Amino acid sequence: MKITIQDIAHAAQVAKSTVSKVINDSPRISEETKQRVRAVMKEMNYTPSSLATTLAKQSSFNLGLLIDMSKETEYMNPFFYNIMVGIKSVTGPLKYELTLSSIHDGGPETHFLKRLVLSRRIDGLIANNAIMTDDIAHKLNELRFPFVVMGEYPSAPSTWVDYDNREGGCMLTEHLLTQGYRKIAFIGGERGERLFEKRFQGYAHTLRQAGLQPNEAHNVSGPSDESQGCRSVSALLELDCASRPDALLCMNNYVAFGALKTAREAGIPVPGQLGIATFDDYPFSPHTSPPLTSLHIDTLQLGATAGDMLMERIRTPDSSHRSLLLSPELIVRESTNRSGSPGRTG
Repeated sequence: MKITIQDIAHAAQVAKSTVSKVINDSPRISEETKQRVRAVMKEMNYTPSSLATTLAKQSSFNLGLLIDMSKETEYMNPFFYNIMVGIKSVTGPLKYELTLSSIHDGGPETHFLKRLVLSRRIDGLIANNAIMTDDIAHKLNELRFPFVVMGEYPSAPSTWVDYDNREGGCMLTEHLLTQGYRKIAFIGGERGERLFEKRFQGYAHTLRQAGLQPNEAHNVSGPSDESQGCRSVSALLELDCASRPDALLCMNNYVAFGALKTAREAGIPVPGQLGIATFDDYPFSPHTSPPLTSLHIDTLQLGATAGDMLMERIRTPDSSHRSLLLSPELIVRESTNRSGSPGRTG
């Protein structure tokens, strides 16, 4: 007859839950009790199955990565895969699988909270701040369910990690100012989006610190893609010569690539007449002509840090939430470098 946890509990004169905790080496059980229960298990030739161990821990050994499948830019880019690899680099060795799930799958009956959290199909959740809401955060906190937000999220109690995008905007703008540029435009990015707002805040703050005011005519917002870079430069070239910017701060590499292409077609020398700097270093910055000055944001490290923080939340679900801002790295290349000195500053 197959020996069960109940048989071990009866023989060791302890509760069934105590046997489960001994199997999982819980620190809440005394060493004396552990030795007694383990002796009984050995005597009765009992080996816990992996399924029993999982159930005893109430763990699925599965984590959720929540995305918005309605936004192609959220998952059809290399940064998304870098983040996933970063998460797996931490959670994989701990035997956790990673489940990709869309926040918009189905209606109320298949809402991710019911589908994944309440069903205990996952042990923890990672989501970016573009889809996290205060309502979701409050519900997860009420359930004492471990979750981590990628991106600043101070509006509700949560554990989050992000690169300091405001500081990144400051770093790029300060670099352009030190190279002698004064009429600096900010192109790409949608107003109201958290990422855009943080980057733009750093840009605007640094200009004001230098005694300059952001020029509304120089701020061309829109999708963060190559076409927007092209459209932005075309629109800025329609300004009279005295009003045209002498430098561009681009929301990302794709915007910068379009901007550089349009400037080249218009016969505008870069960096002599127009400096171009951009957030993100991938995929074009080192390979364009001229190479683009950029702010390197290590999305692999972002994913790994989010994975670390989630493991911490799973281990100690009642611990206080914490937040972390990682530091970006400024990589100076030819597209802005009027001084001729090489540079790579972190």
